[in-house]
Amino acid sequence: MESLSFRQLNSEPQQFFDMLPSEWQKEIAPFWKDYESVAKIYVIEEDDVIIGGGIMFSACPPNFTYFEDEANYWFSKDYLYLGFIWIAKHKRSNNLGSYWLSQLKKAESHEKYFLLTEENRLHQFYIKNGFTRIKSLKNEDHFEWLYLSENQS
Repeated sequence: MESLSFRQLNSEPQQFFDMLPSEWQKEIAPFWKDYESVAKIYVIEEDDVIIGGGIMFSACPPNFTYFEDEANYWFSKDYLYLGFIWIAKHKRSNNLGSYWLSQLKKAESHEKYFLLTEENRLHQFYIKNGFTRIKSLKNEDHFEWLYLSENQS
């Protein structure tokens, strides 16, 4: 991982959005101007090419209406929301998701986080990275799981 770097993407957020699945792009890119004051994008680069990243929100992200009350509860407890966490498909299975989370926890060492996932297969990944599954939530026709993490770096 010597050629990897982790940084906050302070300009040109489209660089990150372009790597996201198209349905995720539709959820964040058109609304970014409304959220950039309450969100930070952190990316992993390999040889100056973005290969992964995610967004840390201090307020509800777009399309969160079903979860807004629950999210506001965690925001009131000084948690930040992690969303749009993505690693390029051709770079998966190289511990880059764990690398992103560990670097974020170092960069924002005073923070604690919550996140949602609808992918139960990611349970062990989040447990391994210091998250605890708190509950399941119904979103339309499927369930999502809420995870919390205290920063321990």
